[in-house]
Amino acid sequence: MLVRQETSMSQILERFQRSVTQHRPNWRGFFVDPARVRHPQDKPRVENQVAYIRERWFAGEKFRADLGELRDAATRWCSDVAGARVHGTTRRVPREVYELDERPLMTALGDGTFDVPTWTTAKVHPDHHVQIARSLYSLPTRFIGKTLDARVDQVSVRLYLGSEMVKLHARVAPGKRSTDPNDYPVGKSEYALRSVDKLKARATEHGEHVGAFAERLLSGPLPWGRMRQGYALLRLCDRYGAARVDALCARALAFDVVEVMRIERMLKNAQKVENDASTNGKIVRLPESRFARDAAAFATIRRDTSNDKGGVQ
Repeated sequence: MLVRQETSMSQILERFQRSVTQHRPNWRGFFVDPARVRHPQDKPRVENQVAYIRERWFAGEKFRADLGELRDAATRWCSDVAGARVHGTTRRVPREVYELDERPLMTALGDGTFDVPTWTTAKVHPDHHVQIARSLYSLPTRFIGKTLDARVDQVSVRLYLGSEMVKLHARVAPGKRSTDPNDYPVGKSEYALRSVDKLKARATEHGEHVGAFAERLLSGPLPWGRMRQGYALLRLCDRYGAARVDALCARALAFDVVEVMRIERMLKNAQKVENDASTNGKIVRLPESRFARDAAAFATIRRDTSNDKGGVQ
């Protein structure tokens, strides 16, 4: 793995744009550029040093099963052997190059530990969310059905499509969800936010009694548990007409029955009876004005019509 330090943040960002998903600068200002698996030609300078280290340091050596001894031996060899030689390409002593050119550019070691991220893949489900580490995170509609790469650390979740970061969320605890209402189509954000007030307002638009029924339905300490019934009530208004649903809601409230399923059964039964009657000819749909009477039929004082043309007294 080749590790190098960029001289400016602009260079880091520029390289980040050209890199693949797994390439990322870490918190110490270094940029980790991993090579492809089984492609040593991606890092020839690093691979070239493997043989030198193997043959000049530990080839033929015997070490006890002590990590401390290995580290001490490696430090002495790097300083007194590899670092003191004249490099074959640069013709300079590596230890002197480090002290004169590289060490002045190094910064002090910061506090804290590096937050090692983990990478995974996640598919965007029809509800606009992906599941990562037992939590849910939303994405825009255009990504539904796609499989994205996810970078997860202690504070954030970043979602990528190819090399493009398409969404950034603050990480939430397992079992929770992070939902951005802007990820939903216009008019659907209340589904994402589970807004009880907006659901009540939509019900009131379909009728006074529909609104009152929704108010009763969604009252109590845990209204979110009945929001699906509230949405089902709105669908009944769209399917059977708001006037019919409003009338049935009025009857249900009069009998203190707040059950959407019962209203749905009443609507289905009424429609079935109506359809059967129409099929059997028992109901003939006529124009509304067929039996409309003239206003004179309801007059309490008879009018003299002898002077009317063709009239009879």
